[in-house]
Amino acid sequence: MSGPATWRDPPHRRVSARARLRPKSQLTLPEEIRRALNVREGDEIEFTVREDRTIAVRGYVSVPADHAWLYTPPEGALPPNEEPVKGQEGSIHESTDAMFTHLDMLRAADP
Repeated sequence: MSGPATWRDPPHRRVSARARLRPKSQLTLPEEIRRALNVREGDEIEFTVREDRTIAVRGYVSVPADHAWLYTPPEGALPPNEEPVKGQEGSIHESTDAMFTHLDMLRAADP
């Protein structure tokens, strides 16, 4: 018997299960679905109904407001899978002096 899924577990390829809607529109997520979504009691579940009437479901863990800074990307960070804007590539320098020399050259070249 395997333990609960963790963020280190590889994503599941395809998991399918059925559940019956109970009175008051209650639904119990089957264990294999809970494991695939990596959710447990108290976590939120987000449902998105698509135009073709299929539903995307994902686990959603709320973060306390005073911890949000831990999960906020730094200013100017690129969203996942986004390429840098052409012409704005970074550069690597062997020392801080080399970096400042490079910045001075860029400033002098900027009209």
